[in-house]
Amino acid sequence: MTARAADRARYDRATAHLDAPVAIVDLEAFDANADDLLRRAGGKPIRVASKSVRCRALLERALARDGFAGVMSFTLAESLWLARSGFEDVLLAYPSADRAGYAELTADPKLASSVTVMVDDVAQLDLVDAAREGDGGSEVVRVCLELDTSLRLFGGRVRVGARRSPLHSPAEVAELARAVTRRPGFEVVGIMAYEGHVAGVGDAVAGRPVRSRAVRLMQAAARRELAERRAAVVRAVRAVVPGLEFVNGGGTGSVQHTAAEDAVTEIAAGSGLYVPRLFDNYTSFSGRPAALFAQPVVRRPGVGVVTVLGGGYPASGAPGADRLPVPYLPEGLRYDPQEGPGEVQTPLLGSPADDLLIGDKVWFRHAKAGELCERFDALHLVEGDAVTATVPTYRGEGHTFL
Repeated sequence: MTARAADRARYDRATAHLDAPVAIVDLEAFDANADDLLRRAGGKPIRVASKSVRCRALLERALARDGFAGVMSFTLAESLWLARSGFEDVLLAYPSADRAGYAELTADPKLASSVTVMVDDVAQLDLVDAAREGDGGSEVVRVCLELDTSLRLFGGRVRVGARRSPLHSPAEVAELARAVTRRPGFEVVGIMAYEGHVAGVGDAVAGRPVRSRAVRLMQAAARRELAERRAAVVRAVRAVVPGLEFVNGGGTGSVQHTAAEDAVTEIAAGSGLYVPRLFDNYTSFSGRPAALFAQPVVRRPGVGVVTVLGGGYPASGAPGADRLPVPYLPEGLRYDPQEGPGEVQTPLLGSPADDLLIGDKVWFRHAKAGELCERFDALHLVEGDAVTATVPTYRGEGHTFL
């Protein structure tokens, strides 16, 4: 029996009492992935990216391990909810236009001390101050400045990387730091620089050796350029804000590279805990799939075909086959190219289909980590061949923040 077949047998036994659709997290794999992230971080603390987990119980499980510290959130409403729930160090990774949320933040000392907001434009400070005027909030807002990490080539005519912050040079970031420090009610405490073109792009795509080689060359150049520029940015900002608390960088795919930079004080990672399918294609690390979902077989249309209920759970990003869930267990199933994964039903092709009966489970892996939790109210936590706990996702607690 292969390792994957053994996992399938365990998951089927563990969830025999549960009807599909159902989502699980294999805690042994989750913990092993956490250990691997810590190893790669080389002693620098890891801030857990909540959008890749979207389950308070599993955020708490990761943060209970030495080496994990703080949460990187994705909306202001989520940040405030986490802070009220006892998370004391929440870094909002994206600018917000949530005026009601800012009014709450600036009026509550506990929230203001626990949440740090992201800024890359003085207009974002205006939104905060407008919210203060309505409710009279006087608390000092902790601010993190975001650096654009994109690699610019040929005089800027070619750009590689996500379109995030407009702040690219040390001078631009330092100027915003000065603008914040001149403004009452704000305090610069950190810098963030997320190199998504390194951390979130696989460099060993099966069947595409030329593309993989090109990605590795691009990433090597990007790491060198960013390490030098990030260090210069930190020096420039520290000249304005000597008491800077943290410099955040990285992501699951670049943990060890980013941790090697002296200028970086902490690493962000989250997807590496669940290891969705998009993180299979890396030369620098390999993890264990920890989060899976199962759909039930509801039809047997013919030889070599079964149909499962639902399953059309595409991930965000540029549309493409890599954004689709992948049939994982039993091994050897594939989508019908004329239908793909459907909203209500999904036909699956392959010889393993002939061994599946009505009611059997087919296990899938989602393309991106936390987005799976937008489809399920609960995650069943598996240890060995038993479900030992069932915990709510954000959705199960009544929250869909985006």
